[in-house]
Amino acid sequence: MDLIIGGAYQGKLEYARKRYGFDDNEIYTCTEAEGISFDRKCIYKSEEFAMWCVRNVIDAVDFLEEHRAEWKDCVFICEDIFCGVVPMGADMRAWREMTGRMCSYLSSNAEHVMRVFCGLEQVLK
Repeated sequence: MDLIIGGAYQGKLEYARKRYGFDDNEIYTCTEAEGISFDRKCIYKSEEFAMWCVRNVIDAVDFLEEHRAEWKDCVFICEDIFCGVVPMGADMRAWREMTGRMCSYLSSNAEHVMRVFCGLEQVLK
């Protein structure tokens, strides 16, 4: 499993398409309403999965641990929402914390971790 992180509109998905050769059929886009699916090679917007977890009172790390065999060969792409100004709303703070904990868990289990900034790769692991 690989993890790609970076800020909004920094080219994370384009980077993944180039590096791994993903086409649209291989990319699952998480939504706050539907959560996550592990039936594709690339899981995009995993921060939206973290919001789904917050809204449904599910711990993202526990969920991922329970489904580990299903995502072990996936590439996760997550927007970096866990840095910067702390949100005022409790639900947004919970989302930020859940996303940060989820990315910490994923990075500890990842073979490679890359940060994308302005379309450029920075290898973290």
